[in-house]
Amino acid sequence: MRRQITLLVAATTSVVLLAFLLPAASLVARVAEARALDAARAQLQFLIPSVGLDDRAQVMANLIGTSPDLTVAVRWTDDIWLDETGALADGDAPASPTLVEGTDGTRLVQPVRRVDGTAVIEVFVPAAQLHAGVTRTWLVLGGLGVVLLLLALGVADLLARSLTRPVTDLAATAHRLGSGDLSARATPAGPPEVRDVATAVNRLAGRIDELLAAERESAADLAHRLRTPLTALRLDVEGLPDADRARLLADVDAVGQGIDEVISEARRPIREGLGAGCDATAVVGERVHFWSVLAEEEGRAVTVELPGVPLPVRLAAADLGAAVDALLGNVFSHTPDGTAFAVAVRPRAAGGAELRVSDTGLGTEPAAVERGSSGGGSTGLGLDIARRTAEASGGELRIASSPAGTRVTLELGPP
Repeated sequence: MRRQITLLVAATTSVVLLAFLLPAASLVARVAEARALDAARAQLQFLIPSVGLDDRAQVMANLIGTSPDLTVAVRWTDDIWLDETGALADGDAPASPTLVEGTDGTRLVQPVRRVDGTAVIEVFVPAAQLHAGVTRTWLVLGGLGVVLLLLALGVADLLARSLTRPVTDLAATAHRLGSGDLSARATPAGPPEVRDVATAVNRLAGRIDELLAAERESAADLAHRLRTPLTALRLDVEGLPDADRARLLADVDAVGQGIDEVISEARRPIREGLGAGCDATAVVGERVHFWSVLAEEEGRAVTVELPGVPLPVRLAAADLGAAVDALLGNVFSHTPDGTAFAVAVRPRAAGGAELRVSDTGLGTEPAAVERGSSGGGSTGLGLDIARRTAEASGGELRIASSPAGTRVTLELGPP
């Protein structure tokens, strides 16, 4: 918008300057010409009485006092030119004052009647005299036009900056809000309309933050309600025989730990830890080790490919671990026992890491990545969790499925 405003002012100013400077330049040329012709007519008025009344000697003396910028010639009644020779042909005398224009200048011819005949006064005004000072004045007008144009462009640029800077800041705030940074706020500035928009955006961001906080608290409260039936279940388990009690108590403790994690996750700010980053190599290695115990019990062959160097990614360790758990949990939930799977972590050329989880099962439906969609009777949230985790880091999720198996790839952006 800044460029458009500057171009608009430049075009408008140029039109105004042309409308002013062109007539002014034409007027300057006409004034210079009129000034030179007036000087020539003054010479004629000075010589007419002398030529009409004085003798030849007196007229020649008066010619000496004429302007040096003009060529003044007098043809006497006997067709002899006094001092200077004019361009008028011998014997050719106009009946009235005549103005003769030529390429070299302009001639004023004035007949003067005497007792002994008709004399002629000729005043020649050179073209240089007709346009004296015109070029210099045009240059002054042109320079003035350039200065005014530059001044107008400077003022337009300042005005455009005052208009576009608040809009640019407002757009940057909107982008930050869109990327999940709910702490972003715009500084109201600029015209009243832009200030109103900035105030409305700040109010909207605050309201969104309040709604999300209320939603997180509601989720935490709902998870907390599970503690009561879980406590009752623990009491029931403690009354069972020792052979089953230890195993069931461990399961109950695991559920309780899961509820604590749900409450902690629900109350965590949405952007907390997103930019801190973690080591994808360490997190994936730790989660694969956790799942390897269950894989050994089910007779699944596990292939792990990890780089020997840390790969920092733009995710909290808990978020990346949850995504890995979701992908590996899908393998165990949707493939039969004994199905092999592989986990690989590789560096990306643009930074970050690439996580691949592949299995040799029967394949996955393309719609399985949609939230709530599952072909195995589960909640259908696993792949959606992984997808949102990848997108939060600036990457993406891709699925390649065939009857020979499924490969899920997470592109994780750098911190």
